[in-house]
Amino acid sequence: MSEIAETTAHEAYAFACMRCGYGWEQAYEIEHHVDATGQAFVVYKANGDRVPSPLSAPTCLNCGGHVVRIMRSGRVSSAQQGMIQHRAPAPTQPSPGPQDEVGATTKPEHHWHLSDLLHPFHRK
Repeated sequence: MSEIAETTAHEAYAFACMRCGYGWEQAYEIEHHVDATGQAFVVYKANGDRVPSPLSAPTCLNCGGHVVRIMRSGRVSSAQQGMIQHRAPAPTQPSPGPQDEVGATTKPEHHWHLSDLLHPFHRK
């Protein structure tokens, strides 16, 4: 049976795994079709390959977990940019921190957690 896409939409989503904290984004082509019996159906494609709907049962690309939060696109990349900017070099006059074996002052590292990425989404 020959299928021709009636319409094609382009959407992108951001995902965050609640198990391991991994975040990623993916763009999709969403093709709307009608079969020979007149039934409408949708085909999702990512990078040209047919994939299951990202909204039905997303799987973490890092750990394989299925507890994945779906967000509008740009949320993961903006959080990653914030982390990069936060790790920018310290001012010329660094504040004192713990000392290493040689006696030089070192700045403590900030460790990012899943809650840092999801903080904007928490309801009060």
